[in-house]
Amino acid sequence: MADPLPPLTAATAVRVWQFAPLASATLLVLAAAYLTGVRRVAAQHPQRPWPGGRTLAFLAGLGVIAVATQSSLGAYDDVLFSAHMMQHLLLIMVAPPLLVLGRPVTLLLHAAGNPVHTWVKRAVRSPVVTALTWPPVAIAVYCAVVASTHLTPLMDLVLRNSVAHDAEHALYLIAGYLFFLPVVGSEPIRWRLSLPARFLMLLIVMPVDTVVGVILMIAPGELFPPYLHTGRAWGPSPLADLHAGGILMWAGSDLVMTVLAAGLAVLLVHGTGRARPARAGDAGDDDARLAAYNTRLAALGDAARPPLARPPSGAG
Repeated sequence: MADPLPPLTAATAVRVWQFAPLASATLLVLAAAYLTGVRRVAAQHPQRPWPGGRTLAFLAGLGVIAVATQSSLGAYDDVLFSAHMMQHLLLIMVAPPLLVLGRPVTLLLHAAGNPVHTWVKRAVRSPVVTALTWPPVAIAVYCAVVASTHLTPLMDLVLRNSVAHDAEHALYLIAGYLFFLPVVGSEPIRWRLSLPARFLMLLIVMPVDTVVGVILMIAPGELFPPYLHTGRAWGPSPLADLHAGGILMWAGSDLVMTVLAAGLAVLLVHGTGRARPARAGDAGDDDARLAAYNTRLAALGDAARPPLARPPSGAG
C-alpha cells in the first residue's frame, strides 16, 4: 500500500498537520478555564493580579501538547519511530513542567468560591492525591511508564490501535505531571521538598531515560514490527530510524533533566548566600505568599467550628 504521507522534509514538517477534535477541544477548554481564573483573580485582587509568567507557562504547556499531537510529529508518528520519540519527549518532559509552573490548582483555589473551593481543598488533601504525589511513587510511575512504553510489545499495540495511542499520550502527561509536581512545583500538596531532594529526584530518573535510549540506539534489529509495514519508501531504514529515536531519547531526556538540575543547583547555591529582603515578584516572595495561603487553607476547618469551641475573649 502506498504511503499517503509525503517524505518528511523541512517544508512538510511545518506544513503537514493533523486535526484531532477531542484533543483540540480539551486544550481550548483548559486554556479558557485558566484565563477565566486569571481574570477573576485580577477582578478580586486588582493590586495583586495573577503573575503573567505563570499564565505564559501554562499556555505554553498546552501549546506543546498541541504541537506534539497535531503537528507533523503527530502525523508521522505511525511511520517514523523518531517522530514518535520526539512526541514522547514533549509530552512527558516538556509540557508537564510548564503546566506545573502555571500552578493551575493554586489559581483555582484563588479564583473559586464555595463549594468548589472546599471541594478542591479536600481533593488536594485526599489520601489518593497524597499517595500519588508522594515522591517515591511519582518516581516509580515515571520510570515504569518510560520503560514499559519503549521496551515492551505495548508499543505494537499503540501503533495498531488509535485508542491505545491516545491513552498513551494521556499516560505520559499524567506521569510527567506527577513527577515534576514536587520537583518544580509549588502547589498546596502534602509534600514540600527541599532543593537537594528535588535535585535527587532528577538524578534518580536520569539513568532510566539514558538506559532506555541506549538500548534503542544499539538494538541489532527493528524492535517494533509495525514500523516494517508502513509502506514508507523514503527516509531512513526502519533500523536506522529506531537508532535515531534512541539517540533522541538519550540526548533529549538528558538535556531536559540537566537543564532542570542546573536550575535547581543555581537556586541551591543562591539559597546558601546572605539573606536579603524579598522583593515582590521574586521566588522568595512568591513562596512566602504560597505558604501563607496554605496556612489560611488549613485554618478554614478551624473557622467552621462552633463559637463555644474557641477560648473566650481575654482568656489568659
